[in-house]
Amino acid sequence: MNELHRQGKTDQADRRPLRRGWTTGACATAAAKAAASALFGAGFPDPVSIRLPRGGSAAFALAETALFADGRAMAAVVKDAGDDPDVTHGCLLRATLRRLPAGSGVIFRAGAGVGTVTLPGLPLAVGEPAINPVPRRMMVEAVSEAAGAAGCDADLEIEIAIPEGEAIAERTWNPRLGIRGGLSILGTTGIVVPYSCSAWIHSIQRGVDVARAAGLVHLAAVTGNTSEEAVRRLYGLPEIAILDMGDFVGGTLKYLRRHPVPRLTLAGGFAKISKLAAGAMDLHSRRSQVDFALLAGLARELGAGGGPVREIAACHTAMQALDLAARAGLPLADAVARRARQVAGDVLGAKIALEVLVVDRRGRIAGHAPGW
Repeated sequence: MNELHRQGKTDQADRRPLRRGWTTGACATAAAKAAASALFGAGFPDPVSIRLPRGGSAAFALAETALFADGRAMAAVVKDAGDDPDVTHGCLLRATLRRLPAGSGVIFRAGAGVGTVTLPGLPLAVGEPAINPVPRRMMVEAVSEAAGAAGCDADLEIEIAIPEGEAIAERTWNPRLGIRGGLSILGTTGIVVPYSCSAWIHSIQRGVDVARAAGLVHLAAVTGNTSEEAVRRLYGLPEIAILDMGDFVGGTLKYLRRHPVPRLTLAGGFAKISKLAAGAMDLHSRRSQVDFALLAGLARELGAGGGPVREIAACHTAMQALDLAARAGLPLADAVARRARQVAGDVLGAKIALEVLVVDRRGRIAGHAPGW
């Protein structure tokens, strides 16, 4: 087993090391290099080795190979995401190459299941295949190596395809980012780290970039579907104005501080916004907990007597605390929203008008801290 696979985080349930995997960019590069080797007469290397962007190498088994009568060569690799819950795990990445006239260089095409960029703001021009810059560079270097070994220049068309990619892409950020027709070829290191937040934060950042490029002045960052639907009903924002930040409020706020918009709505359930109010920048249950002492203190500031304050402090769930406050006539969700707005505003800076919405499980606005 490759050393990169032996490293990784530990699953707390069984204490075994989590296995790392490979990005779509690394898999596409391996397939492209194998196809290039065959195209230049050296056959299909199996396994095929590639260099990784930050040093080291990786080897990939080939799942398919073909030489076509019209001079094209094809190789395919199955993506192994390791122990990461990646929607592209098990996907087939197929690279089909054909030679171009001298001086053409390397040209990329989107095959079936690979998306095309339709909106500005991404690091690719509108109309380009959704093959990100680092994977492009990896593929150019890999096919140039194969061409050089044959004494040829790398004047090639590289078409990357992912069967079923268009359907899988509906479960990703791609439609919201204006990437139509399939998945993106991603990765800056070639390696998938299990349960890493980097891919999600990357998508949030590209969402901000696309919205800014479209000239939008009001964005909403939401923790999930219920809060997203509430914001849509309230403001009727277009799809590209809504950022699915999940638990990564800190990463969202820090990027918006550097790439501001005039107005931002933060929306989430009572528990997650309570964590933000307590200063948490990662709202996942493994990394932050509801601070019931804080909720009890806010209830006291709202005029609650000793009984309700003690009951809220002794709660085991955020919903229990909110129900107790409601029975006592305390607008606790509003107080939480105001505290969360203060915490988030300190991260954002003064350039962005900020409001916070607390949304209950039925999608109703339970608390509001207005910002304009």
